[in-house]
Amino acid sequence: MSVQSAAADVDVDLRQLFASLARNWLRILVVALIVTGLAFALAWLAKPHYKAETRLLIETRESVFTRPDGTNDNDKPILDEEGVTSQVEVISSTDILKQVATKLNLSQVPEFDDAAKMSMLGRVLIIAGLKSDPNEIPPDERVLKKMREKLNVYRVEKSRVIVIEFSSEDPKLAADIPNAIADAYISVQGDAKLESNSAATDWLAPEIADLSKRVKDAEAKVASYRAQSDLLMGGNNSVLATQQLSELSSELSRVRANRASAEATADSVRKALQGGGSLDAVPEVLSSDLIQRLRERQVELKANIADLSTTLLDNHPRIRALKSQLADLDGQIRNEAEKLMKGLMTQAQTAQARENQLVAEVNTLKAASARAGEQQVELDALQREATSQRQLLESYLTRYREASSRKDRNYLPVDARVFSRAVTPSEPYFPKIVPIVGAAFAASLLIMAIVTLLRELFSGRAMRPAAGARFERIEQVAMPVIRHEPTDIEAPADIEPEIGRATETAAVETVAAPLNAVAAEPPVANVVPKRSSFGEIDVERAAEKLIASGAARAIFVSPEGDEAAASAILVAREVSDAGLRVLLLDLTASGAASRPVLDSALFPGITNLLASEAQFSEVIHADHYSDCHVIPVGTADPVHAMRAADRLPIIMQSLTTAYDLVVVECGPADAQGIGRLVGDATEIFVSMLEPDDEVAKATVSLIESGYPDLTLVTPVGHDTPGNPVPDRRSAA
Repeated sequence: MSVQSAAADVDVDLRQLFASLARNWLRILVVALIVTGLAFALAWLAKPHYKAETRLLIETRESVFTRPDGTNDNDKPILDEEGVTSQVEVISSTDILKQVATKLNLSQVPEFDDAAKMSMLGRVLIIAGLKSDPNEIPPDERVLKKMREKLNVYRVEKSRVIVIEFSSEDPKLAADIPNAIADAYISVQGDAKLESNSAATDWLAPEIADLSKRVKDAEAKVASYRAQSDLLMGGNNSVLATQQLSELSSELSRVRANRASAEATADSVRKALQGGGSLDAVPEVLSSDLIQRLRERQVELKANIADLSTTLLDNHPRIRALKSQLADLDGQIRNEAEKLMKGLMTQAQTAQARENQLVAEVNTLKAASARAGEQQVELDALQREATSQRQLLESYLTRYREASSRKDRNYLPVDARVFSRAVTPSEPYFPKIVPIVGAAFAASLLIMAIVTLLRELFSGRAMRPAAGARFERIEQVAMPVIRHEPTDIEAPADIEPEIGRATETAAVETVAAPLNAVAAEPPVANVVPKRSSFGEIDVERAAEKLIASGAARAIFVSPEGDEAAASAILVAREVSDAGLRVLLLDLTASGAASRPVLDSALFPGITNLLASEAQFSEVIHADHYSDCHVIPVGTADPVHAMRAADRLPIIMQSLTTAYDLVVVECGPADAQGIGRLVGDATEIFVSMLEPDDEVAKATVSLIESGYPDLTLVTPVGHDTPGNPVPDRRSAA
């Protein structure tokens, strides 16, 4: 007996909390209107400010017709992100701002000089030391400070566009100042290019004069040395002696290679003749036409001898004649190989003589080439010096002419242009009365609503006691005593020999007294007569057997039809309730095992999986009354699905990998029907409702077909909430 008390906590009464807004609506509205009025007055009295902007595009202004010929990518201006950002800093530099301030005489404008428009409050703050005196700062710096506060220069993201934005109380100044800043920036860039161009021309002029004299002296030295040394030039701009030596060296290498090849070939032929080896391994022998014809004749004679040997003996005159011809052919081949060897030796000797002649000529040209090489080195050094001086002079002359022409014609394009100039704004950007008043009204409403809700919450009026969960007292009721009757009923004579087991007594069902009574009435027991038994076990013992044995598959056969399919359902639920991952596979024709757990026969199932109309995730469903998963029969054509029945072992293997236990309800199947479903760690169960001839015959048939360890299980007597006790007329 236990009693649980209610929780003594409190909850927020949301209805009471938000009702406070309705009770205080007048105060909230009045405060919001006051704040809105103040915002309107401030916006109306505020001095209007105007804003204008000028846009610059950073790009190369050099035309393709005026670009110097010698320029490359390194000479082009840097227009990447960092380069454009650098130009932003140049535009907002102090020098450009000073030029604009001087040009527009901004020091005389009160807006840009705090000292000229100082109010009485400002003077009091200065006297009290709470504010710095602007007169202590030079006028130019005061103007620059104000300009920086009103100026905004930025780069448009992912572009080379720079925006110069300026705000002022005077709409004309708001447009004139950004335009003047853009003009000053372009002027500064042009002056920088002009200064760079002038510095280049001033440096190039004396360098060109000095280089001209040095080029003239270097070319004179080359001409004088070439006249003194008798250097004859051949092809490819090389000395004649060196070219002849190179050609003779190439010829000598070729002759030596031919001689070595001829000697090696002759030596290989000689070794083959002396050692009696095969001459077919020598390429020169194989390339001889005469030897090839002799080989063909030899092959032909060997084929004839082989053909005649099948019918004639070795001493037959015809075979002896063919063998004699074959021996003569071998001799002819060896003679031809000897002639080939002598020819190769003669070729090697000729090459040796040519080699000796070439060696003598090469030695003669080596001395001449050495002298010419020394002279050529000196001449090349003089020519390199003259050529380098000439190239440098030509490049300087080209650059000097280009720089001088640009300076004379004043053509120095700046890498920026103004593509959008600022215009005088007609409407101020500050203050915007309507947005300011609207924002003030909305903000004041929101703040007052929050303040009202917080006051109501902290006052405790929006709190109420929390409704705790209360449980009624549970009275303990004595369990009824089970009474057994000693009634014995003999099993049918025609069943007992097949099963070979004695009958057992059945349990007596009892009816308990009502639980809501304070004093229980004496229990009344209904005595049920004993029913004959084949040694079957109940659902609980079947589930315990599967858990204890660690079975991966449980095959249920129901000889009595759909009614007995309740065993598979109840066993699957029992094992699932024990904490194992269980899947129930329904292979009955009518879906007797899946309809009770899914309450429908319209779900896709095993037939859809076999017919390749669905995947595993689409055919696995959850049991409505337990944690068990179910694969129903499905909605596909059974005939079409059974054509892929060979896939059942693969499907079973996949399911046993994913689940701890796979329970298969096969209906009234035979041993051949369950053959595709049996695998490692498989338990066979025969589900029965009554011990009749039909169950006995099916059991004996399975035992004789190779399943002696099957177990009979019955759902009779298993009573669970929501599931009737199965009999011949109902299944769970």
